[in-house]
Amino acid sequence: MGMSVTISAATARDAEQIFRLQYLCFQSEAELYGNYRIAPLVQTLASVRDEVATDLVCVARLGEEVVGSVCGSLDEEGVGRIGRLCVHPRLQGHGLGTRLLRAAESALVDGGAATRFRLSAGERSEGNLRLYRKAGYARVGDTTGEDGVRLILLEKPAVAPEFVTSA
Repeated sequence: MGMSVTISAATARDAEQIFRLQYLCFQSEAELYGNYRIAPLVQTLASVRDEVATDLVCVARLGEEVVGSVCGSLDEEGVGRIGRLCVHPRLQGHGLGTRLLRAAESALVDGGAATRFRLSAGERSEGNLRLYRKAGYARVGDTTGEDGVRLILLEKPAVAPEFVTSA
């Protein structure tokens, strides 16, 4: 009997698995840019623990294993910032990244707090950019990250989930 992937808020006991998953998942990004100092690869376990304790962190689980994660926070202007979306390589291409992105957006808009969402992706990260465009994000600018990687900034308005009624 197969297991299904569930998405929920991360707990303190998930921090180490998130830390390891990020390190695994962002290797391909580092290779793409020839830069192994990108933020997810230099983030410390203590920093991941702090993030889980203070920010929004959603995880995807297959049984007890964390196979995906995404971070989010809300700034003073009502912008929901989303980052470090990652899915275990063996589960990529099955819509799990989209599910995690939607979970983060939903959590950030609860109570009407987020007015728009903002995220970034490396300019060479075509798969990530395709995912974000498909989810309704549009390019609003670009910048260079602290690690020297050129990033495309993307945004979309926050919309409360619509309820569907049937007759």
